[in-house]
Amino acid sequence: MESKPNLEVMENDDKKPKKILTIEQLVPPDHLVRKLDAAIDFNFIYPLVEDLYSLLGRRSIDSVVLIKMTFIQYVFGIRSMRQTIKEIESNMAYRWFLGFSFHTGVPHFTTFDKKQITTDP
Repeated sequence: MESKPNLEVMENDDKKPKKILTIEQLVPPDHLVRKLDAAIDFNFIYPLVEDLYSLLGRRSIDSVVLIKMTFIQYVFGIRSMRQTIKEIESNMAYRWFLGFSFHTGVPHFTTFDKKQITTDP
């Protein structure tokens, strides 16, 4: 009769049980971004900007994400968009607010370069 190996003995200390978490679980219920998300429906932005986007070419960055990133910068008093991007890369509450997963890439800070913003005269 063949005996089964004892897996507990064979495992090394680096292979401890892992716990899977979601971003939802990492953002406290009373965090300001949750309150902002509950109070403001950002979907009103889409009809306001739909004429500014083309259906052709490369897919653009979601306009609500761009507005929310600027909103994060203003509400949390972050001094530059470059710093805001760094904060979003590591702050799970900000990522949750933007609808990003752990692995979603954050737009480059030059996306917000003032030279790229155009207004009607």
